[in-house]
Amino acid sequence: MLLITGMMGAFVYRLLELQLFEGARNRELAEQNRVRRIPLVADRGVVSDRHGKLLATSQISRYVYLWPRQHSPREWQEIAVHLSPTIGVSPKEILDRLERAGYTSLLPVRVGNQLSPTMFVAVAEQLPRWPGVEILTGSSRKYPNGSLASHVLGYIGEATEEDMARNPDYPSGMIVGKMGIERLANAQLEGKWGGRLIEVDARGQESRLLGEQPPISGDPVQLTLDLDLQRTAEKALGGRRGAAVVLNVKTGEVLALASSPGFDPNMFTRNVTEAEWQQLQKGDQPFLNRALQGYPPGSTFKIVTAAAGMETGKFSPQALVGTSAFLSVGGHQFWESSRHGFGAIGFRDALAYSSNTFFFRVGMSVGPEAIAHWGKALGIGIETPHLGLEGASIGSIPTPEEKEALYGEPWYLGDTISMSIGQGLVQATPLELAVMTAAIANGGKRVQPHLLATQTNRPEVQPVPAGLKPETIKAIQEGLVAVVQKGTGRRLSDGSIPLTAGKTGTSEVGPGRKPNAMYVGYGPVSDPQIAIAVVIENGGYGGVAALPVAHEVFKTYFGKQ
Repeated sequence: MLLITGMMGAFVYRLLELQLFEGARNRELAEQNRVRRIPLVADRGVVSDRHGKLLATSQISRYVYLWPRQHSPREWQEIAVHLSPTIGVSPKEILDRLERAGYTSLLPVRVGNQLSPTMFVAVAEQLPRWPGVEILTGSSRKYPNGSLASHVLGYIGEATEEDMARNPDYPSGMIVGKMGIERLANAQLEGKWGGRLIEVDARGQESRLLGEQPPISGDPVQLTLDLDLQRTAEKALGGRRGAAVVLNVKTGEVLALASSPGFDPNMFTRNVTEAEWQQLQKGDQPFLNRALQGYPPGSTFKIVTAAAGMETGKFSPQALVGTSAFLSVGGHQFWESSRHGFGAIGFRDALAYSSNTFFFRVGMSVGPEAIAHWGKALGIGIETPHLGLEGASIGSIPTPEEKEALYGEPWYLGDTISMSIGQGLVQATPLELAVMTAAIANGGKRVQPHLLATQTNRPEVQPVPAGLKPETIKAIQEGLVAVVQKGTGRRLSDGSIPLTAGKTGTSEVGPGRKPNAMYVGYGPVSDPQIAIAVVIENGGYGGVAALPVAHEVFKTYFGKQ
């Protein structure tokens, strides 16, 4: 009797524990087995150019989701082995995702990429055998123009554990921006996921809808880019290593920011394999945004030296300076660009013919500090916070003190000579060169380049005076017009476009390597509207390799007008 009483007492205690002490919790667990909350993916906001042409959008896709509580870890191992070849995801990756979410998670876990029609049929046929495996409709990113503007748009990917920790409201499988505008404007683009509350039967099949919270799509983002100019610039670069930047000279709006080679952001809408990722890091570095990398600016920098010469008062806009075949300093010969002198010429002809010895003498007269000062006044070597893109660098125009601090070497007169024609330690990004050119075009205001259309009228991106005198600007403008009319940029005077102004450049990059080809310009001369900067790595002469890229951009721009 004692044994029977003890056993019945244990049963009664356990019943009381289950029904009274833990009743509420057990009812909740039972309800969770019967009721499911299915996430509804929000469409990311569209990204468009200044005219509303789509650069990034969303499309309907289907994904495989797993309900972790439906099976034990051992049962999930068996299902993963059978599911793996159908969706192209390894069993280990499937189980890793389940373990990260936890086998007691109430929310489904997404595995694999969007399903192709063949995969969809194959998985759907097996669903009755795999309770807890479900196909749900979602949204995936699409870049309709492929690799076009890839360095600006960036790409997306699934939220990492760090992302989830920073944003506890993120559901499993949340998509976030990883690079470019997708990252910069992620809060605006991501939207808010919704959900459906459904009742399921013993086989996990939906039997009744209990409630629904619709997803909220992300907000649209409009860029300052002009899709046609961007396409023209990238096509003209032709896959060569280089970059082209086009700015509105009055507002600083970035109309084109092309870097070559690029990459297709569509590949990041699925899982990128390790081999694919390694391939992207090799060769010509397609992830590198060359529009924001520093290059020796070569003769395009003579604009800065000309400004320093006139602004210091050492030279008037009408001054004449003697040129020669070379200049001998410290036992070294610094040669003229054409291997012969041009006689006594002024700033207009010195820019038109790209005379080295003219600017050697100007540079030695004004000194490196003045050149560095006016280079920064025109936008080289200063922060440009309004883009915020990855891998951006700023140019460099070291002074003697900075050179000694950086390299532990004294400043030589040869450094000043090299500096005066954009060689030696001088570095400038194509974006900075476009800003420099825009300042000359618009009458002396340094624009603040930006990519978001909503930034254009904000105070922080309004142009600021560079401090140049009107007569300095006029002299440089006349020289840049002469470059196109009779100098190294004559190819632009073929009658296909209105008169423009510009400056070619050929910058040495080391022994045994072809120089970089450079070009900066603006147009039309009658009413400047856009400024262009182009660099072609190891392209040779600026007038041969870089100038044609600018020519194509000008033709597209004026054709649109």
